[in-house]
Formats: sequence, structure tokens, C-alpha cells
Amino acid sequence: MTTKTPAQPRSRKRRGRGDGTPPASKRTVNYRQLRNPFPVMSVFSDDEAANMHETALRMLEDLGMRVLLPEAVKLYAAAGARVDGDMVYIGREIVEAAIASAPKSIHCHAGTAERDIVLELGALAFQPGAGAPHATDLRRGRRPGSAQDFTDLARMSHHFDVFQMMSPSVEPQDVPTHLRHYFTLLTQAERTDKFPFLFSRGTPQALDNFEMLRIARGLSEEEFKAGAHAYTVINTNSPRTLDVPMAQGLIDFARHGQLCIVTPFTLMGAMAPITVAGAITLSHAECLAAITLTQLAGPGAPVCYGTFTSNVDMKSGAPAFGTPTQFQASLAAGQMARMLGLPWRSAAGSASNVNDAQAANENQMGLWGCLLSGATVVIHSAGWLEGGLTVSYEKIVTDVEVLNMVAELCAGNKAGTDEIGFANALSQVAPQGHFFAAPQTMERYNTEFYEPIVHDYANFGTWTERGSRDANTRATEVWESILAKPEQTMIPPDRLEQLRAFIDKRTAEGGAPPES
Repeated sequence: MTTKTPAQPRSRKRRGRGDGTPPASKRTVNYRQLRNPFPVMSVFSDDEAANMHETALRMLEDLGMRVLLPEAVKLYAAAGARVDGDMVYIGREIVEAAIASAPKSIHCHAGTAERDIVLELGALAFQPGAGAPHATDLRRGRRPGSAQDFTDLARMSHHFDVFQMMSPSVEPQDVPTHLRHYFTLLTQAERTDKFPFLFSRGTPQALDNFEMLRIARGLSEEEFKAGAHAYTVINTNSPRTLDVPMAQGLIDFARHGQLCIVTPFTLMGAMAPITVAGAITLSHAECLAAITLTQLAGPGAPVCYGTFTSNVDMKSGAPAFGTPTQFQASLAAGQMARMLGLPWRSAAGSASNVNDAQAANENQMGLWGCLLSGATVVIHSAGWLEGGLTVSYEKIVTDVEVLNMVAELCAGNKAGTDEIGFANALSQVAPQGHFFAAPQTMERYNTEFYEPIVHDYANFGTWTERGSRDANTRATEVWESILAKPEQTMIPPDRLEQLRAFIDKRTAEGGAPPES
């Protein structure tokens, strides 16, 4: 048998332009409809989880929920709940009927069909950090969130395929609150075809949002109500309170067939018991109460179970994120959601003040809690600093690197004849040889591996020659290159004209102040 000559490595210049610049990639990716590849973990036994669920039902029956919206109280009462002023005592049969009517799979209609996502147990969707009053980047520093920031972050969110859903990134504080919902929806309609977020700050704003989205999508009222075309996030006021705008949001979105993501925000040791079991039991009870309201307002309305449970720093009282306790809380919430069969949301995030090692550690710890608990939607998956007070441009980029890697894992791998490569790789290289020039390598070198957007794999010498740029500096260059591209308009001109005319008309009429 003839011994083959070992393959020789190709010159580095064949892979680039000789100036250290990587070659143009031929690799294509599609991160648009992901499935979670990881087996779910549990923190409690099945019996313990069942006892937590039973305790949550007992809380709703015996302790009740404080509901501040009279219309919501009437809906609960009509279903058979006992009412005493603004205290509502919800029987388990009412809750069980609501869970039975809530859809277990939700088709979310984006601006284009290829951006549609399906939310159900086993699916996986990411959205960037949301709802922050501040923005920060290395060029301009920390500042109040502005209209420009909201537009920039919308463009960045659209650019990265791994975000399947848009988010209310920062509050554009230079836009008045009675007009802010016009600006945020118009920006999303113009800059992206991904599944959008709508504010739920009272019926007037909700109805404005629905009408604007119908115009942007070219839908009749019946077509709009027949499918989920947008989502909102509803927070309970822990412990055991539903305030006016949140209860109204649940009702408005349910009656118009749009998605509510219910999210009690429970910090252990502050507005929730200090233990994981106690905090998740409280969160679970509040979720059940809110989900029940959606089904009383609109049977079959799309709704996601959710939680955002972490602990406080008991020395300062400040929220802490990415902790082992938050990880365990995510696992416990996943057990509760699977018990109900509903799609659900969890969250990552960081309490760090800057995009540093702490920020990366906390975000990844929180992210892995979401992944291993089987979360359907991961909110605040990138960019969140200071426990949600700031969204960082650089952190969005550095966190996206990790999300992209997770998305790569979602695709799995193959081990067929071509992948094993006996004929075109293993048999082509002699002992102590190398595979740089093997036929299999030559066929796949430009498409096989994940290509980082901000990580630098150069050795120290090359990295030094290129200016010794750290990850934050490289991330700045990434987001600047995204925003330097010409802006695209994602909505047909005739619809954009109609949308602007509607906004001008409503603005002239005084807009819609948020309800409190």
C-alpha cells in the first residue's frame, strides 16, 4: 500500500488579503426559529414542585390578590371569584379553566413570514435588554435614553439574526410620554420586520398601538385579532397586587388577540420570601391570577407564563443578577411552566455598572439558567447593565457573541459519511501529518466553523501589531459599522404615509397620556 505524503499547510495569505484581514466569508446562518438543544434541569423534586403549585392555588383562594382595576374585579367576580373591595379570592376551578383555555403554542406573526416565530415549550427566542432609562457606550458615555438611542438600538437588534423579538430597549426620554408610543412603534415599523413590542400603558395607548400596527401590516381588524402580531410585558406588583395599567393591559391585549408575557418581578428577601421555594410560589400564584384574567377577558388569548426572580444583596438591598440563586429560581420557574404546559419567559441580565468581567459572568450565568430551565423567551439576553438601569451598546455586541454560539448549538451536528470523512480526510493524511490541505478541509474551511463578531483569535504578537484592542474597543467598532450603513425602510411607502398621517392626527388631538 502506498503511503500518502502528509498534507502541507497552506500559506496564511491564501485565507486573507495578506494584511491580517480575514477572508470574505461564504458562510450563511439562520438563527430565526430556534429549538432549545439542552435537556431541562429541575431544582426541586416533582412532589415539591406539586406542593408549590398547590400552595399557590391556596394563596389565591385564601389570601387573595389585590386588584385595583374595577373592570378586572368584575371579570373575576363574574367567573365566581369571591370579592371583598379590591381583594379578589380566586377559586382553583377558575384558574384551572383558564389554564385549559390558554394556548400551548402561539404563532407570532412578524412583518414578514420568514420572521414568524412559534412560542411553545422547547422553542427558544431571544430579545435584547429592555426598558432602561439610560444608554451607554464608549463614545458618548452614560446618558438618559433618547430617541436616537432607541432608533440605534432598534437597528442593532434588527441586524443581529439571533434576536427574534424586538424590545423596548431604552425609554426615549426626549419624547413626551403621551407621544412616546407613536415614536416607538413607528421606529419598529420602519426599521425592522421582526416581532414587535407594544407598550400597555392604558387603553388609549393600546388602541393607538393596535391601529398603527394594523396600518403598518395592512390588516383588517378581523385579521389583526385573529393572530398575535405583537407582544407586551405585564408585571405584577409583588406581593399579590395587580395595578390599574397592568390589569388593563392584560384585558386590552387579550380582547384584541395580542400576546401578553406575564412577569412577576420578585426579588427574594425584598418583595418576595427569601427562599427560592417561597419566592417562586408567590411568583407562580401571581402568574396564575394574571393568566386567568387574560382568559376571562378573551378565552384562548395568547399568553406566556413568566418570571423574573432573583435575590437582593442583603448588605445594600440592591438587586443582584446572575447569581446561583437566580439560576435556581429559573430552574424552579421552568418546573412550574412545564406543569402548566405553557410557553414561558425568563431573563438574563447583570448588576454590573460597566461592561466588564462581572457583566459577562452574570449575564452568562443568568443565560444558562434560562437555557437549562427550558425557557421559551429569554428577555434581557444582551446589553443589560446596572440591574436594568442602562443598556450598553458594547455589551449588546459582546453578549450577542455568546447568543450566536448558543444558536449554533441549536442546529446540532451530523455524523454521516461526509462528516466522518474516511475517504476525503482520514485516509488522506499519514501519521504525524496534518489536515490543513485535506480535501474535506478544503471543501469546508470557509463554512464549517462559527465566525466570531468580536472575539479575536490572533496570537499575542499579531494582536499587538493590530493595536492591542480589547473586546470593548472591538465591540465599539462593530456597532459603529452597523449604524454607519444606510438606513432601510421596512414598510411599503403607502403604508408609511398612512401611518404618519394617523400619528399626525392623534398628535394634533393631544396624543394619549399613560394611565396610572
